[in-house]
Amino acid sequence: MKLTPEQRAQFECDGYLFFPGHFSPEEAKALTDAVPDLYSKRAAFNVREKGSDAVRTNFAAHLISEPFARLARHPRMVEPVMDLFGEEVYMHQFKINGKMAFEGDVWQWHQDYGTWLNDDLMPTERAMNVAIFLDEVTEHNGPLMFIPGSHRKGVVDAKHDLTTTSYPLWTVDNDLIRQLVDRAGGKHGGIVSPKGPAGSMILFHSCLVHASGSNLSPFNRVAVYLSLCAVSNHIRCHKRPEYIAHRNFAPIELLPDDCLLKPYPVEVPWKNGLPESALQTSLEVLDTAEA
Repeated sequence: MKLTPEQRAQFECDGYLFFPGHFSPEEAKALTDAVPDLYSKRAAFNVREKGSDAVRTNFAAHLISEPFARLARHPRMVEPVMDLFGEEVYMHQFKINGKMAFEGDVWQWHQDYGTWLNDDLMPTERAMNVAIFLDEVTEHNGPLMFIPGSHRKGVVDAKHDLTTTSYPLWTVDNDLIRQLVDRAGGKHGGIVSPKGPAGSMILFHSCLVHASGSNLSPFNRVAVYLSLCAVSNHIRCHKRPEYIAHRNFAPIELLPDDCLLKPYPVEVPWKNGLPESALQTSLEVLDTAEA
């Protein structure tokens, strides 16, 4: 999937692209049907909400579940990022975020690259998220909020918030958020929230400032996030465990476009449980000549 010149220009301006209904209902269902089994597992890769049993984030499903292993190689998700970078990409992170009905907590204002830089020593922002809605996203169930154009500010100051939610995050303070929103249009477009049916896709820059509110509705808002990084830009530190920040820097090998509807063979090496190596961490900086 190649981006048009108009789409590339829009991405450079706004920092994101939205593709409503990019995947069919049948394709989205193939993924949604696999989520309950993943969420039911009592394992480190399921981070639950603070004070709740609801799953906030599931990590590394592409190494555990065949449907998500196929999604990780889907050309509709991977090719646009390769097109923008002009380079092959590897999977830095794979998440299924479960903003569950009544229990889904906030995601504070942040840049993804802020975490990838501070925690993983990713050299530059040549990485980005591609997200798919597994549920319909409305104004009621905690949609993503973007500040258009905020990626052009580059890496901004952030603090490590360890207490607000169950997941630590490098967050942006309120004063800077006000400035960025005012610059983007204030009440007239300074914050946008892409909404649409299950199967919709968002591609967004790793420096785009974004957040989401809590889900007080009776409707789940589950979404899959592929964090794709240029191979030359791989992380230099294993401070976080492998199930969160992956260490296989090999380029993604794409499957055919119908891979969510046909059982193409894929490897799922963690299907029977996390290996001990997936939990190990290190503060050593990689020798880039050997990585």
